[in-house]
Amino acid sequence: MTFQPAAWPRKLRSQEWFGGDSRDHIYHRSWMKNQGLPADLFDGRPVIGICNTWSQLTPCNAHLRDLAERVKHGIYEAGGLPLEFPVFSTGESALRPTAMMYRNLAAMDVEEAIRANPLDGVVLLCGCDKTTPALLMGAASVDLPAIMVSGGPMMNGWFRGERVGSGTALWQMSEDIKAGKMSREDFLEAEQAMSRSPGSCNTMGTASSMASMVEALGMALSGNAAIPAVDSRRRVMSHVTGRRIVQMVKDDLKPSDVLTRDAFQNAIRTNGAIGGSTNAVIHLMAIAGRVGIDLTLDDWDTFGRDVPTIVNLMPSGKYLMEEFFYAGGLPVVIKRLGEAGLLNRDALTVSGDTAWDQVKDAVNHNEDVIRPAGEPLAKQGGIAVLRGNLAPKGAVLKPSAASPHLLTHRGRAVVFEDIDDYKARINDDDLDIDETCVMVLKMCGPRGYPGMSEVGNMGLPPKVLKKGITDMVRISDARMSGTAYGTVILHTSPEAAAGGPLAIVQNGDMIELDMPNRRLHLDVPDDEIARRLAAWENPVVPPASGYARLFHDHVQGADTGADFDFLVGCRGNAVPRDSH
Repeated sequence: MTFQPAAWPRKLRSQEWFGGDSRDHIYHRSWMKNQGLPADLFDGRPVIGICNTWSQLTPCNAHLRDLAERVKHGIYEAGGLPLEFPVFSTGESALRPTAMMYRNLAAMDVEEAIRANPLDGVVLLCGCDKTTPALLMGAASVDLPAIMVSGGPMMNGWFRGERVGSGTALWQMSEDIKAGKMSREDFLEAEQAMSRSPGSCNTMGTASSMASMVEALGMALSGNAAIPAVDSRRRVMSHVTGRRIVQMVKDDLKPSDVLTRDAFQNAIRTNGAIGGSTNAVIHLMAIAGRVGIDLTLDDWDTFGRDVPTIVNLMPSGKYLMEEFFYAGGLPVVIKRLGEAGLLNRDALTVSGDTAWDQVKDAVNHNEDVIRPAGEPLAKQGGIAVLRGNLAPKGAVLKPSAASPHLLTHRGRAVVFEDIDDYKARINDDDLDIDETCVMVLKMCGPRGYPGMSEVGNMGLPPKVLKKGITDMVRISDARMSGTAYGTVILHTSPEAAAGGPLAIVQNGDMIELDMPNRRLHLDVPDDEIARRLAAWENPVVPPASGYARLFHDHVQGADTGADFDFLVGCRGNAVPRDSH
C-alpha cells in the first residue's frame, strides 16, 4: 500500500531542499538516496532530526545509539522521516579543563546543525550534565519544534550492603581516606560498585537535576526524568517521543511556545522540591536568555525560597534515582507543587497538555522517598542567593545540602589564590586553619579556571577531618558537582578573574555568612577594599588563539548564565541560502 502523507497546514521547511524538480532539489534528494531511502520518503512528510550526543568519551551517553533507534521507530510510525546526526558531546567525567567550558561550543554546534539542515523538527538526545542544557540552548535559538529524551540514570550502586551514589560516595570516601577512617584497598574495592550500568549519575546530581528541569519546563514528556537507563520503559519513552515530535511539527509547537516565564518559575520551584543542583541556576538562566525570558538570580530566591525539599535523595538525603522512579518520579513532585499552589498549572508542555493535566493523576508509591509536604527533608529548599560586598552580583548556596549550624557563621579567611595553590597546601599539617575558618578559593570562575570547574566543594584539610569535622564554610567563584554536599558558597560574582571583590580577600580577613538574611560580607572597611582593588593586577593571561580565546573574550558571568554574549537570543529557523 502506498503511504499517503498527512495534509500539512503549511509547506514544510524540508521541502525547500526536497520538494521540487529543479537541479538543486534533485541534487539534495539523490545524495540522500545513497543510504537506501525510498523515493516516497521525500514526498512531503516531515523530516525529523535526531540530535545525538552519543560518545564513548561521554559514559553517561554511551547508550544513546539504542535510544536513537527507538526514536526512529516512533517517527516512522507517525509518518515522518528520521535522520540522525551527531553533535559535540560534553562528558563531565573526562573532559578537561572542564565540561562547562564546552557547553557553549556544543550549543553552537546544535544550533547551526539544526538550522543548516533540511529539518522540520528535532528530537534531542542527552544525558550527561552539560549535554542537556547545551542541546536545549541550541534548539531554543533555532526555534523549530523540539522535544528532549534523557538517557536516564544508572542503577543503584551497592557496597557492603550500603547504597553507593555516583559522585556523592566518591566525595565521602575520599574524605574518609584523608581522615584515616577508610583504607585505600577498600576505596578501590568500592570503585567497582560505583558505576554498574549505563546511564548518568544516580544521585540528584546535575544530570538528574537537569533531566528534571527539562521535564518541569515542559520540554520532555511527563515521566522522562527518572526512568533508569537500562529499564525497558526508557526505550518506550524514546519510542513515544518519536511519535510525538511528528504531531508537534504538524501543530507547529515550538520551544518558544513552551519556554515561557511561567515554565521557568515551575522549574525553579521543582528544583527546590527535589534538592536539585546549583548548576541548574546557570543552565536555566542561559536557556532563558536564548528565548528572551528575563530570568535573574533574584527569581531563584523569590520563587524557590519557601519551597520545601521533599525528595529524599543523595546528596541531600539517602535514596537514589532508582527509588525515585519506583516511587512515582517527577510527576508526583510536580503534582505536590500544584496541590500546594506552587505550580503555574496552565503552562503548556510538549505533550500538548498543561503542566497540571499531565500530573494530576500521579500516585506516590513511597512516602519516605517523596515526602509529604508536612514532613520535608528541608523546610526551605531551593537555592539561596547571597549578596553583599563580597558578592555584589550574587552568590548561591544550597541549604538542603549544607550544615544547619554553619548557615550563620563568622570566620577567619584562609585563602587559596587558585586551584594549584589549594592542592599544594591543603594537606600540609602546618596550614594555619581550623574548623571555624572560612576557606576561600579564587580564580575558578568562567574566565579564571577557565570554564568554571566543579572545584568549589574543596576537600577539608586532613588535620580538621581527623578531629571528626565533616564540614566547613567554603567560598569560591567555582561550581560544585550536583552530587556534592556541604556549606559551600558558589558562583561568587563578579568572579575574581573579572576583578570582583573575591580577588582581594586576604588571609586573616573576617567573613560573615548570614544565610537566613541572604548576606555574604567581607568585614573589611570600604576604603581598604577600594585600595586593594585599585592595586590588584589580574594574573590571568588571555589565551593566544582558538576556542579558549573565544571563550575568554565572550563568556558572560555566572550571574547571567555564562553564555557567550553573541549567542544570547533566538536567531530563528530561516532556511539558509542554497550553495548550488
